[in-house]
Amino acid sequence: MGIIGSIVLHTVLRIRDLPWLGSRSLQPLEMNGNLMDFLDEPFPDVSTYEDFHTIDWLREKSRDTDRHRKITTKSKESYWELIKSLLDAWSGWVVMLLIGMLTGTLAGVIDLAVDWMTDLKEGVCLSAFYYSHEQCCWTSNETTFDDRDKCPQWQKWAELMTGHSEGAGAYVLNYFLYVLWALLFSFLAVSLVRVFAPYACGSGIPEIKTILSGFIIRGYLGKWTLLIKTVTLVLAVSSGLSLGKEGPLVHVACCCGNLFCSLFSKYSKNEGKRREVLSAAAAAGVSVAFGAPIGGVLFSLEEVSYYFPLKTLWRSFFAALVAAFTLRAINPFGNSRLVLFYVEYHTPWYMAELVPFILLGVFGGLWGTLFIRGNIAWCRRRKTTLLGKYPVLEVIVITGITAVLAFPNPYTRRSTSELISELFNDCGALESSQLCDYVNNPNMSRPVDDIPDRPAGPGVYSALWQLALALIFKIVITIFTFGMKIPSGLFIPSMAVGAIAGRIVGIAVEQMAYHHHDWIIFKNWCRPGADCVTPGLYAMVGAAACLGGVTRMTVSLVVIMFELTGGLEYIVPLMAAAVTSKWVADAFGKEGIYESHIQLNGYPYLDVRDEFTHRTLATDVMRPRRSEPPLAVLTQDSTTVEDVETLIKDTDYNGFPVVVSRESERLIGFVQRRELTVAIKTARQKQDGVVSSSVVYFTEDNPQVAEACDPQPLKLRRILNLSPFTVTDHTPMETVVDIFRKLGLRQCLVTRSG
Repeated sequence: MGIIGSIVLHTVLRIRDLPWLGSRSLQPLEMNGNLMDFLDEPFPDVSTYEDFHTIDWLREKSRDTDRHRKITTKSKESYWELIKSLLDAWSGWVVMLLIGMLTGTLAGVIDLAVDWMTDLKEGVCLSAFYYSHEQCCWTSNETTFDDRDKCPQWQKWAELMTGHSEGAGAYVLNYFLYVLWALLFSFLAVSLVRVFAPYACGSGIPEIKTILSGFIIRGYLGKWTLLIKTVTLVLAVSSGLSLGKEGPLVHVACCCGNLFCSLFSKYSKNEGKRREVLSAAAAAGVSVAFGAPIGGVLFSLEEVSYYFPLKTLWRSFFAALVAAFTLRAINPFGNSRLVLFYVEYHTPWYMAELVPFILLGVFGGLWGTLFIRGNIAWCRRRKTTLLGKYPVLEVIVITGITAVLAFPNPYTRRSTSELISELFNDCGALESSQLCDYVNNPNMSRPVDDIPDRPAGPGVYSALWQLALALIFKIVITIFTFGMKIPSGLFIPSMAVGAIAGRIVGIAVEQMAYHHHDWIIFKNWCRPGADCVTPGLYAMVGAAACLGGVTRMTVSLVVIMFELTGGLEYIVPLMAAAVTSKWVADAFGKEGIYESHIQLNGYPYLDVRDEFTHRTLATDVMRPRRSEPPLAVLTQDSTTVEDVETLIKDTDYNGFPVVVSRESERLIGFVQRRELTVAIKTARQKQDGVVSSSVVYFTEDNPQVAEACDPQPLKLRRILNLSPFTVTDHTPMETVVDIFRKLGLRQCLVTRSG
């Protein structure tokens, strides 16, 4: 007989789906004794679960059912108890309201700060230094519509220092100060993370997934992590590195969730209930990151959550809604939108366009595979070589290279969100972008929204060259940036790569349709003088394809993209691209970037989607193996307190099987390490006569003291779980793994004939 002793543990089936599984069978039995209440007394040095251990979902579920039963029974006794029970029922919704409000507020503050600090690298507003470039020029009375980016109140650094805005000297000075600001921001970010909150680095989603599956990482969702992550996220994004704020916003939202859980004992004392709140918080994080409340709920369901009951679905929706409302009230972009790159298209798409959309899906899948392999290889190198010992130097070097290469190209100099916004945009009559430099027909008299396809002008061709260089730059630099010791999201860089590729393809298709409208593929739907092709739509489809290739999201990705664009009629192109990119990427490897990082860091995560292919039995995997020391067990009536304390000191198991005797290893039950420690400690303090030589009894009958001089026995029947989960030694491992996944077990006992 032995324990399968890995720290694996995972999803819980809803208990009501198992009519034969009463909640009483999942918990230690209640017995009358001298130590009725010792488990309720907290001990400073014994927490419910140790750090880097896994929770027992069945036990947490059982404890919550008991708590709920007590509250329901008491609520019938008096009005005060009834009010308390109503407050308990409402506490979940109150927590969601608080999470939504705080997450929305933090997202709004981050957006405003990033906007200002990104522009600070290029210049400053003289009328109010805290205005970004856009705010500065909108408040100016001297701004004309054609030169809306130029106004006397906004001055570049060279103009402010030397009085000259043009010429080689001004360019070199602006270049130098751009790089200097970028280095300063990234140095501050990595230093704050290193000194105050080491857990604030990276995206946070791989760790959130692991925590939601039942693993405990103390401090990962703490107050310091929340504060430092919020501040350093602004610094990291403003430094111009190829990273986004969307992934870290999920981490920030989960920190908010953890913070409010500590205010309600219902969540602070039950790790299973706490994870339901964190699932909803993750949805709120995506809701404010993309302005997509429904997409956020689906993202939490599809990508991060392990246990997602129906109740959590409703609460996630509420939290995402409140977060989106709060962000809308702050209105960080001044256009009543929740994101910078909201667009509306006016032209329908045609069946023939599915071919380039699917090709963009293939590109997204290939880019996802390249990125995952390259990034994991680089992160592994960081872990195993000297590179990992100098995180500050690595951040400084990557920032320096990024800033030096980014400044000359206008498409890489600006923030990635602004770049995506410009690539998504449809070319209207009022657009001043280089991408909209088409040759206009002087006889054209059409409504503003419906401009026909036109031949590309010199601006479009030079923009294509710059975009091609930007694409290569983004593909390479993002591989080295993700995973550094600063907050770094992956959504925005992935979308930028796809948007650049999509816009290039879109312009190519548009020009082919214009110059060769008599070709058979264009003949049916593209007449001369019609507006047939929207290059911005291709950028959007490319962005979805690349994001899908990297993260392997499908449903939530499509919903996020159509919430971003407000275009329901473009769901089919988005679905085609998302599914194609997933198929292509899955052909090279099943794991997305988050699963790959979970594996790289060695977190215990049993993925529901993994297939178990080995043909082994429980007896082949259980501990101890044949060559190892015998199983650590307690007997029901012959183990002394000293024996128990020695066993606890010499081993690090989470608990011990209790057997009839050493000779007959027939199973009686299972006792948790923590409860055993607390019970003995309490008994020594409160029960007279308990000494090291006292015999510990787990039997039902009261122990008899043979002689007056014998030490007082210690009865611990009430902490014994009489129904531990067991399998026989011939159970296939496939079944065992399924049991661990679906019931969220912490350990499982292997028996032969009991």
